[in-house]
Amino acid sequence: MTIEVRQLRYAVLTADTRSFSRAATALNMKQATLSLRVTQLEDKLGIKLFTRSTRGAEPTEMGQVFLESARRIITDIDNLQTTARAVSYGEQGRLAVGYSSSLMAGNLKQTFSEYLTRFPDVQFDGEEAAPEKLMNALQSRTIDVAVAPAGMEEGGILARSVWSDRLMVALQSGHRLLENDRIYWSDLRREVFVVPGGGIGPTLANLLAARLTGQGGRPNIIVQNTSLESVLSIVSVGRFISIATEASQGVTWPDLHFRDIHDQNGTTRLEFSVYWREDNDNPALQRFFTLINERYPV
Repeated sequence: MTIEVRQLRYAVLTADTRSFSRAATALNMKQATLSLRVTQLEDKLGIKLFTRSTRGAEPTEMGQVFLESARRIITDIDNLQTTARAVSYGEQGRLAVGYSSSLMAGNLKQTFSEYLTRFPDVQFDGEEAAPEKLMNALQSRTIDVAVAPAGMEEGGILARSVWSDRLMVALQSGHRLLENDRIYWSDLRREVFVVPGGGIGPTLANLLAARLTGQGGRPNIIVQNTSLESVLSIVSVGRFISIATEASQGVTWPDLHFRDIHDQNGTTRLEFSVYWREDNDNPALQRFFTLINERYPV
């Protein structure tokens, strides 16, 4: 039995989006073709990976086990390809950047894109993780710089503010709050939230707890060990809502609507900073700050 890597990618993306239609759109292929390829994979394996319905595609219990293994295989292959490509570039050094925000759109994506364009001979490696893990990575010198929410200062770590992103609530079509002219934190007290366990997820969970705890009640927050993209995909099911930064609007999400969250000072924003070790003299890092100083002058 021969299983192709592309079949694994098809199945994993279908699981992430919970939809053959959305996965096919992301892959720029016909939905029928994608569904056929996944069915052929199921036939080879002798198991059903997904339960198909008009609402989408949900991984079966056996499918979840297989898909987690498939995801690890794909990650290993991608890492090998990245290592191989690194041999042919990096003549001007290497920059390892950690981040905890979405790369779909916004300031972070624009900054990374401009760095890659201006310094094509620098090996640029990215790592997405929760802010606390990024701080540990800085201390252990496994990354050179981190982009994370403000307020994470530690001994030996310098910080510089860069930008702020609007904080938004993600709602499925037909949600009652879409009828409001403005949505305030107090409007969200009775909602059930789902947030990712990694990346910016812990920051969002802490923010929800801080904003919505009061009068003897605490917000109902479900943490999923998955990506923000996967979390947003399941919001459209209608059982949960979520929050994200404006960067998540870089992709069109069917049946999903983003609305600003307001407080007494206006639209709620999440401040971001860059963090680095003060004893890091990596020239590639200095080039990064050249760009930062140009784009976001103090």
